[in-house]
Amino acid sequence: MTVRSLQHIALAVPNAERGRKFYKDFGLEDREVGNTVVMRCHGRDQDQVILVEGPKKNMHHIRFGTRAPELAELKQRLERAGVRLLDPPNETPTDGLWFRDPDGLLVNVGVAESARWRIAPEFKINNPGHLNRSGVPGHPARDLPVRPTRLGHTLRHTAQFETMLDFYTRVVGLILSDRSQDIVAFLRGHGGSDHHIFGFIKSDRPGFHHASFEVGNLDEIGIGANRLLDKGYRDGWGFGRHVIGSNFFHYIRDPWNSMAEYFCDIDFIPADTKWEARNWPAEDSLYVWGPKTPEDFGANFENAD
Repeated sequence: MTVRSLQHIALAVPNAERGRKFYKDFGLEDREVGNTVVMRCHGRDQDQVILVEGPKKNMHHIRFGTRAPELAELKQRLERAGVRLLDPPNETPTDGLWFRDPDGLLVNVGVAESARWRIAPEFKINNPGHLNRSGVPGHPARDLPVRPTRLGHTLRHTAQFETMLDFYTRVVGLILSDRSQDIVAFLRGHGGSDHHIFGFIKSDRPGFHHASFEVGNLDEIGIGANRLLDKGYRDGWGFGRHVIGSNFFHYIRDPWNSMAEYFCDIDFIPADTKWEARNWPAEDSLYVWGPKTPEDFGANFENAD
């Protein structure tokens, strides 16, 4: 065992202020730490997105959390696999182990627990035979605040699908939850986890695909996405529901054509559940219902201006 949680992602961007504005419009809260812009979810004491100035947009690093004994085990596995340990970068000097994956992405694993996140009000719906809401209207207020509770997962492009899957399961210590052929693969942490906290989508080169943030209910997905579209951001894809992971989704493109996703109702896999990873057919790789998948949904815009 090793990885138990996704702590944060860091993006190098040519204009951190544009990134700050996007994630603030998305519903996150900003602060400055040194020369970086740090985005957090309302009510959660944990960095979620770190923006670092760079000449081109790309993923700077990803940080996972684990426990001290398991960090020592990871160090041994990395050494056996011939993976070189690195010093922390000057701009983000976080503790723990630093190394690069087979695609060259900088990875940081440290001793860290997931910080508590806000509990959303129960979302009550009426369906045949189940009057869960009676005597009160169900529609949301037009000014409903949309504030994500946490960073749930992130997805990477890769041209080395099997190599990356082997590295992150055998060496880093994530668990394969499900995959779909060589199209996508989804990995979870130990100790009870969302269906996935990390994953890959096939591409011709490495890159950052999206980061996904949990909101309280379907209304927040709809209102949040429409507000961003009204502000002039480009639609990514949605509203719909995935097969793998089961979550409802809507993706919005950031200023560099990667994406941020609103999601709710993802599958949770307890530590003591005997979950059997499936290799889903291609038609189930992305969704069960929703608008037709845009042609550029799987496009890799890494290093775009």
